[in-house]
Amino acid sequence: MHMATSFSYRHDPTVPDFPDDRPIIVFDGHCVMCSGWANFVLRHDRKARYRLLPAQTPLGRALYVHYGLDPENYQTNILIENGAAWFKSEGSIRMAEGLGYPWRLATLGRVLPLSIRDRLYEWIARHRFHFFGKRDTCYLPAADYADRFLR
Repeated sequence: MHMATSFSYRHDPTVPDFPDDRPIIVFDGHCVMCSGWANFVLRHDRKARYRLLPAQTPLGRALYVHYGLDPENYQTNILIENGAAWFKSEGSIRMAEGLGYPWRLATLGRVLPLSIRDRLYEWIARHRFHFFGKRDTCYLPAADYADRFLR
């Protein structure tokens, strides 16, 4: 996975401009589990900290390509915070931290070495459609949350 410097996407002409003043979660909008996570974040993000972005949008695709990820087979969510991108287990832990208590207890996951956490994350990502299913259309938020989504 390509690791880039903070705000590197701002200098990539293939990535459209977007508001990055708040953390952004890029997720697979066809994955039932990933869409469930997006709903969870919306319900528990009491400070409306996060913006969400389906990977299937032109901006989502551009970000996957920018970070050297497969823009068709989304094997990780991306958390972009303060211009830095976080992937796999570390991205998920940081997302939960941002939701506050009790979700920030996910930081306890860091007791496991990153390699083990990421192998577990990768296994779940490979099997997510089998266990949770796939949507025929991309996830759309309820009208109450439309302002929290980027397109």
